[in-house]
Amino acid sequence: MGPLNGYTVLELAGIGPAPMGGMILADMGAEVIRIDRAGNAPGLHMKDVSTRGKKSVALNLKDPAGIETLLRMVENADVFIDPFRPGVCEKLGIGPDVCLERNPKLVFARMTGWGQNGPLAQAAGHDINYISITGALYAMGRKGEKPVPPLNLVGDMGGGGMLLVNGVLAALLESANSGKGQVIDAAMVDGAAQLMWMFHGFEAMGMWDASQRESNLLDGAAHFYDSYECADGEYISIGSIEPQFYALLKQHAGLSEEDFGDQNNAEKWPEMKAKITEVFKQKTQAQWCEIMEGTDVCFAPVLNFIDAPSHPANVARNAYIEVDGVTQPAPAPRFSRTPSEVRNGGSAAGADTETILAEMGFSENEVDELKNAGAIS
Repeated sequence: MGPLNGYTVLELAGIGPAPMGGMILADMGAEVIRIDRAGNAPGLHMKDVSTRGKKSVALNLKDPAGIETLLRMVENADVFIDPFRPGVCEKLGIGPDVCLERNPKLVFARMTGWGQNGPLAQAAGHDINYISITGALYAMGRKGEKPVPPLNLVGDMGGGGMLLVNGVLAALLESANSGKGQVIDAAMVDGAAQLMWMFHGFEAMGMWDASQRESNLLDGAAHFYDSYECADGEYISIGSIEPQFYALLKQHAGLSEEDFGDQNNAEKWPEMKAKITEVFKQKTQAQWCEIMEGTDVCFAPVLNFIDAPSHPANVARNAYIEVDGVTQPAPAPRFSRTPSEVRNGGSAAGADTETILAEMGFSENEVDELKNAGAIS
């Protein structure tokens, strides 16, 4: 059983970071109950990785009986995840004040892009927008070219889902001491800003030019920290920052001291980049793996996420699992005594409605009345 065994999480159905957060909590052993829409939600997409380990209750939140059903569930929950824009839960009658009145120990976790207040709080947005105003997007891309979106890893996932889980775990720890719940304002823009912490420090120390792309140590300017094309059109990555690792790079790649001796002279980086690019094109990805993989060069082949699960290191670590025919990342981090696990794949919307309500004290007659009224499905 995972470390969160015994905790109950209610997750209002959403997309992106909120269901990711619920997935991680479910992996860790919490009973995560996804609140889906009744009636017009025929079934979850069974290939949606974020639904793994969760149960589903379908409620009609436009029906007062559906709202009351949810509030009774809140009385039995430890965490409530709100993925909506600020004020939506309040309009539905399930805002934090109402929920905390029903359950004073509840952790009410709110996941938004812009946060619960401020001039953009009510504006629509997506990952690319949240990372734009934190400087993260500006920093990514090649010199003289437009910024390149890093998928939706920085805003939605790292700055959103991970931040949400971090807040929930901290609030649960505090609640165990105080006996009181609280509201968490988890905003993707805040999370993306947090992820930029190191670069603020670098800039303050004169080690980074925030006005430029591909001009700094870690943004692809340095010849010893970038990806390179191989003879077969595949790519490898090099991260030989420290001098001892750079020395190994020169040794294994056959780089001359004359051409590559002045590692940290940024003025010579473009020249060295051009030369090392041609060096790596002389062998295939597999050949470079044979030469460098497992050494302290700081080397890895660049794999797509379909091929990644087959890499020997990932296989040895059991880093990927298959659930309902879908290959996906295994739960992380790893616990020595209370290991995380995926207990089941995705559930169809409402598949667990009757079972969950019965476990939470609803009588058979109450469940039948709610079904007949269309408050649940």
